[in-house]
Amino acid sequence: MTILAESYLHRLDPVALRLSDDWGIRWYGLAYLAGFVIAWLLIRWMSKTKRTLVPESAVGDMLVYAVVGVLVGGRLGYAIFYRPEILITFDASPPWWELLAIHRGGMASHGGIIGVVIAMIIFARRHTLPNLHLIDLMAFIAPPGLFLGRIANFINGELWGKAVQDAWQLDPPWWSVKYPNEVLYGQIDLSNVGTATNNQQVTNEIAFQSLMEGDQVLTSEIVPMLTAWWPSQLIQAICEGPILMVVLVLVWLSPRRPGIISGWFLLTYGALRICTEIVRQPDEGIEIIAGLQRGQLLSVAMVLGGLTMILICRNRSVPAICGLFKRNKQ
Repeated sequence: MTILAESYLHRLDPVALRLSDDWGIRWYGLAYLAGFVIAWLLIRWMSKTKRTLVPESAVGDMLVYAVVGVLVGGRLGYAIFYRPEILITFDASPPWWELLAIHRGGMASHGGIIGVVIAMIIFARRHTLPNLHLIDLMAFIAPPGLFLGRIANFINGELWGKAVQDAWQLDPPWWSVKYPNEVLYGQIDLSNVGTATNNQQVTNEIAFQSLMEGDQVLTSEIVPMLTAWWPSQLIQAICEGPILMVVLVLVWLSPRRPGIISGWFLLTYGALRICTEIVRQPDEGIEIIAGLQRGQLLSVAMVLGGLTMILICRNRSVPAICGLFKRNKQ
């Protein structure tokens, strides 16, 4: 990594362990794995300490349902909400169907949430447990996984933020990010950039490779030409991880009626997502409606759904259960 006084130069490799030219263990996959492990530890702790109605013997099965819901819902959500063409895109090489190429990235958090809800409804019916309580539980353990997913987005160098204000470009703030692969787009004039030895013309590919390898001479010449961007992935990581978790913990300090935690999750996550998308670039090819990006529109629906759940569930004639400080008596 290279830290510049003016901004951060993104040189992170999305592959944690490269097994071949085409295959390797990616940070994106490790982030999902770590999120599931943290979720399992939290659920098991809550089950052992009677902070959930889920028996300890069923925790493993429930997490399997959740994993399938996240992966299937997240991928289908990405296809339906953002890239429907991958539903009909096939290739001669594995995995043959573009929809199955999860290793190339492309998961939608909104789709993952829908997938988990459906999975928990199925699990609840098979184990005679309250639907809304299981959905509450999934909402409560979601922030660590959301946080790690956004960190993986940053490592992958995807979902860029918007360019910082023009007035800041000449002297970018320390928290801004510059991406070496910007030189591959052909929008940067490299005609006056030369090597230290023979002053030969530097191509876009040579410039990119030099930045990634840390060539100090070329880096000092090229980096000032790069655009400084908002680190939207890190901003969303903080909001969807620690901040969202704090809100849910505060709400669930005492027992709540089933559905209240889910409602607060939808309300808080949706509101935070609407705000953080302001500094994130719109997804390419996705129409902006009423000034809102696709992620913001989906989040508006989440906010409305969350408010509706809170208002309905707080007035239901069912007992409150499972406070973090006050356990169940059974």
